[in-house]
Amino acid sequence: MKKAQYHELNSNSLQLHIHPLISFILGAAMATACILLYISANPASNPTSGSNPNPMELSANWTGASKPDSVDQGVTGEIKEELLQMEVKEAASTGEGANTTSEFITTSPAPEAYDPYKELVEVLKQAANEDNTVILTQINEAFAKPGSLLDLFVESFHAGENIERLLNHLVMVTMDQNAYDRCKSLHPHCYFMRTEGVYYNNEKTFMSKDYLDMMWGRNKFQLTILELGFNFLFTDVDVLWFRDPFRHISLAAHLAISSDVFLGDPDSVSNFPNGGFLYAKSCNKTIEFYRFWQEGRERFAGRNEQEVFNAIKSEAVTQMKVRFQFLDTAYCGGFCQLSKDLNKICTLHANCCVGLGNKIHDLRGALDDWKNFTTKSYDERRWGNFHWRVPGICIH
Repeated sequence: MKKAQYHELNSNSLQLHIHPLISFILGAAMATACILLYISANPASNPTSGSNPNPMELSANWTGASKPDSVDQGVTGEIKEELLQMEVKEAASTGEGANTTSEFITTSPAPEAYDPYKELVEVLKQAANEDNTVILTQINEAFAKPGSLLDLFVESFHAGENIERLLNHLVMVTMDQNAYDRCKSLHPHCYFMRTEGVYYNNEKTFMSKDYLDMMWGRNKFQLTILELGFNFLFTDVDVLWFRDPFRHISLAAHLAISSDVFLGDPDSVSNFPNGGFLYAKSCNKTIEFYRFWQEGRERFAGRNEQEVFNAIKSEAVTQMKVRFQFLDTAYCGGFCQLSKDLNKICTLHANCCVGLGNKIHDLRGALDDWKNFTTKSYDERRWGNFHWRVPGICIH
């Protein structure tokens, strides 16, 4: 009996020692199985797979640099989105890395500075000849209406002697929308000179406030043309063109201006100028004079730009050394001092004539006289003693 009890005690003791061992082995096996199962289900976490990004590769992802393919394979789309959001937030909060997020953030280009003369310069460039010279005229609705001064003006270029080509260099400066629309229907080079709170669409009474504002505004606009680097020949729209007047403008002159009354000497300040037809060369001397001319509006309050020119011309010549040329009325004439020789005349201005209807009437008659003259033979024109039909309303 004692022997049986001994064996039973030994058996119970052995069981007490075996059970913990089995539990340990089973636990270890289960843990190993879980690890193997996790590794097989998540290859990116396998330390031996070679796909775990190192710190340098992660840094490359933050800086927006190119990344190895293994990184893209190991990072899910959700994690990428989180990284992108974290990067944008950090850049915004720190102000740093402005250049490191260019892959994700697109910045708009800085807006161009506003240039008030951009449109004007484009029109001038299109019309300018090889030495940067343009022909300018200025019109409003009253002048631009069918049958008004603009039609006579353009028609004269077509009826003149080999001057139709000059229309390619003509810029029509318009004072209102209707004038601009009419210009665009007739001509390629039109510019709308907008004026705030002032309307120049109808005829202005000579020497009225609106008239003075319009004339001084025109003078200031001419200064702008010079400052932009363009020479110009300005012509009122009530000027008929028959021949090329550039042949009679001196290259030495800073400014060549037509005359109401020409006394015989183109250099003499005793001539009576008319600003409705003038050539100005873009240079420092001419720009300086135009600014001086503009200042004269305050010095001689209530006068128009032509009267102020007449008042300051001597001062400009003696003190500023400006070279003026006063154009001979035999070539660039007008109603004030009518050129009698149609073989010489280049332009004819309806000066000394007030009233739109009066100007249209007499200019139409003069243009018809010119057309009649050009139908004759050379000998008839040379010796036929052709002249304008006078008197008219203004022309004498």
